[in-house]
Amino acid sequence: MEHSVEAITFANGPISMAGNLYLPAGFDPNGSYAAIVAVHPGGGVKEQTAGLYASKLAEQGFVALAFDASFQGDSGGEPHHLEDPAARVEDVRAAVDHLQSLAYVDAERVGAIGVCAGGGYLVNAAMTDYRIKALTTVSAVNIGTSFRRNWYGTDSDAAAVPTLQALAQQRTAEAQGAEPAYLPYVPAEPDETTPRDLVEAHDYYLTPRAQHPNAKNKFLFTKSVSQIFTFDAFHMVEDLLTQPTLIVAGSEAGSLWMSTELHGRVRSPKKLVVVEGGTHMDFYDVPKYVDRAVEEATSFFREHLAAGVTDES
Repeated sequence: MEHSVEAITFANGPISMAGNLYLPAGFDPNGSYAAIVAVHPGGGVKEQTAGLYASKLAEQGFVALAFDASFQGDSGGEPHHLEDPAARVEDVRAAVDHLQSLAYVDAERVGAIGVCAGGGYLVNAAMTDYRIKALTTVSAVNIGTSFRRNWYGTDSDAAAVPTLQALAQQRTAEAQGAEPAYLPYVPAEPDETTPRDLVEAHDYYLTPRAQHPNAKNKFLFTKSVSQIFTFDAFHMVEDLLTQPTLIVAGSEAGSLWMSTELHGRVRSPKKLVVVEGGTHMDFYDVPKYVDRAVEEATSFFREHLAAGVTDES
């Protein structure tokens, strides 16, 4: 008997959030389940990798919720196509609110998993929301640091200045009536200078591999970049992240440095799993790597959420 999925909405202040709630096989509405929030990457939607992880965790006995970020996908919020880190972090808290409102979810057994920028947002949320009892990052990205320092982290933070200067000019233009400008999440036309992970991201988001009509590969330039460039998902992680943390990444990922940095800084119980041969995007949908991440996450959540199956005792 397979797991089931329900399309739901839940409140995030004035915004109506769109989610898919995955329920385990043999679901008992009178049971008591551990639950997982799945946080999608920047530019993603719930039907892509976050939903894949949620469905696989439901197969392991968890209730799991994947949702579209506010201002994105089927969720509400205007202007749409806004990537606001503060809003993304609040989305995670709102998802926990909803799971804890469900009679069949044990409010003391809520965990979360985040992919790419979703992993960074999750870390930031968990530092100020201890209702999240355990967390897993997969191909984690600290979006602000990555935008400032480039994909490989080789630039200084000051490398952001020319972009911010361009942003100032564009904001002035828009205040005087120009049309809003957008940036792509992944390169629309990769070339020989494009990092391998981002070439693979193009293949994931912009081809039938995982293309979805709600993932438009664009975000508002002025309103998003001004928020992203000063955001540090890991700020104060040494002192405020107290929950057990599992960090999964590929050995060939250009983003690996962010996972190893996170692991080095976290002081709570932690585990770093570097999967040999894996790239950043392999953990989005390639079975070998997704299954390994789910295996690690299942064991981790069962340990730290006191089992991921219905409690019939």
